[in-house]
Amino acid sequence: MPVNGVRRPFLPLTALLLGSGLLLCAPGVASAGQGGPGWGNNLDADQHGNSHNREISSTVHITYTQRGGASGGSGGRATVADWDPPGCWYAPEYTPEEFEKSRQRLYYTAVHDPGADDIVRDISGENQGYAKDEYHKKDKGKGMYWSVQYRDDATLEQMMECDRPPFWAENGTAPDVPNAVSPEILAGLAYERMKVPSLKAKLAPAAASKVNLPTWVWLDRADVEPVSVTASLDVGGFHMQATTVATPTGMKVEPGTQDARVIPGDGTCPVVGGTIGEPFAPGKADRTPPCGVTYTRSSGKGTYRMSAAVNWETHWTGTGGAGGDLPDGTYGQQQDVQVEEIQAVNR
Repeated sequence: MPVNGVRRPFLPLTALLLGSGLLLCAPGVASAGQGGPGWGNNLDADQHGNSHNREISSTVHITYTQRGGASGGSGGRATVADWDPPGCWYAPEYTPEEFEKSRQRLYYTAVHDPGADDIVRDISGENQGYAKDEYHKKDKGKGMYWSVQYRDDATLEQMMECDRPPFWAENGTAPDVPNAVSPEILAGLAYERMKVPSLKAKLAPAAASKVNLPTWVWLDRADVEPVSVTASLDVGGFHMQATTVATPTGMKVEPGTQDARVIPGDGTCPVVGGTIGEPFAPGKADRTPPCGVTYTRSSGKGTYRMSAAVNWETHWTGTGGAGGDLPDGTYGQQQDVQVEEIQAVNR
């Protein structure tokens, strides 16, 4: 049972028949919890280095490859609204020989299920229809039977959207069938698995900020590199892939108190020259930072909870020149900032 990903549910016969086009609502059909866009949600492996490959446990294997996102912090969940990943789709799964055997096994299981007379008749009728085409054995190597696949946490309602029995399609062509796997579906699955870094902004002074003196805030070039996930499907003579890319466009800084001024005035620091803000260095003390905060009151014995959230703009490209946009994501961290009064000594 995979922790996360795509699988054909291993359920009682009545649920298994969802994949055969027989829609039956029965107590044995399991419905997982609602799942939103993942952005690193429940990944079962850590990201290390610049590339990570993992294969979801599935009847039809989709391979995911992530690049970037390993430079700072742990993966985070972006704040994205009004979006749901695909719940089900059709994909090439069986050669003619494999499909005939799978239908025979399904019929055998139904025959030995008490009270399944109607189901047996339905499966038998379907099998007779497939037998008229001799299960396309004469077309060996020219195509495959397509069948329904489900996202691991798809709801029963989402699973019901794919009620078509398995069907034959020639290699190298995507059938004109609603919910047939497409670059857009693969892009959505890649988006769900994207793991963006939970970045912590760098501050200067690092120890304690001073009242009425600007605190420099920035992210290095390595922190704001794009993150991409490629989902690819290779089955028989069928190949399809899509790459989803999230690119940082800016960082929203909130000082954690009304007794402060943000730089720039709206608190949004854009990406300029591959960085956000500018690193502090000796000799810059009398300059105004391109990204920062000026606190006007001491934090006393406590601290202010400053937050810096990076906005990730997302788009995808896929097989055949397809492409489009996906919802942007925003993710960041809060950090404590101590602010001290500047002490002056009179003599």
